[in-house]
Amino acid sequence: MNSVAAGDRRAAVVIEDDLDIRNLLCAVLEQGGFAASGAATGREGVDAVRQEHPAVVTLDIGLPDIDGYEVLRRIRTTSDCYVIVLSGRTDEMDVLTALQAGADDYVLKPFRPRELRARIDAMLRRPRIGQPVAPPATVTPGPSGGTAPAPAATTGPPPDAADLLRNGNLVLDGEARTATCSGVELPLTKTEFNLLHELLRSNGAVRTKEELVRVSRGREYRGYNFVSRTDERAIEVHIANLRQKLARTSGDPDLITTVRGVGFRIMPRSSTSR
Repeated sequence: MNSVAAGDRRAAVVIEDDLDIRNLLCAVLEQGGFAASGAATGREGVDAVRQEHPAVVTLDIGLPDIDGYEVLRRIRTTSDCYVIVLSGRTDEMDVLTALQAGADDYVLKPFRPRELRARIDAMLRRPRIGQPVAPPATVTPGPSGGTAPAPAATTGPPPDAADLLRNGNLVLDGEARTATCSGVELPLTKTEFNLLHELLRSNGAVRTKEELVRVSRGREYRGYNFVSRTDERAIEVHIANLRQKLARTSGDPDLITTVRGVGFRIMPRSSTSR
């Protein structure tokens, strides 16, 4: 039984029109220490997010009233919560559209409850830039099948993030979790920052898509280690977003290059490079 007091639990909203799946998701989140509520339509879901200020939202794309992507866009106008899209749609464009609309993760149905919990835990241990670290209120299976408290997250940066990395006009401060290019701070998401940090610290070496998927999940991720094509495609979208943000400040769209069939690398630049 979860020992987290009801008053201490963070809110979660499940936007899902299928009653059985909605109840299952609510149960998974409740077991993870959240106060979960469900919404059967997009409009109800948007209203619930505005009223409850959840930490996490799960969102189905195929809703009966509003397209799930539109629901996501509306949520993003009022909330910086973590949004996980849960969908049976495997088309590449569906994944791209969800990530570009502001989703933090895309999980295919049918999903594994333990993997979903692990993904949520990992996200909550890597707060958005400017937000304080808060340990997730969750429980994990104990060795005898019972439950044991999950280890609390530390408030400091991971050991390999406490550094200052430079490449030409790009400067990344791992401890402060800030990145500037030509003196302008880049508005990076948590995943974009982690990927840029990994590429910079690799000092020009190629990082495979599989390696970058694991970077995006974080070292705290304790779920399944399988990396799907959907996961790799998500990395491609994050890299494309990084390139756009870097190009706006440095005018160097080729700073992050693609190594065909392998992954990505940062091109070395001198401090005078433009």
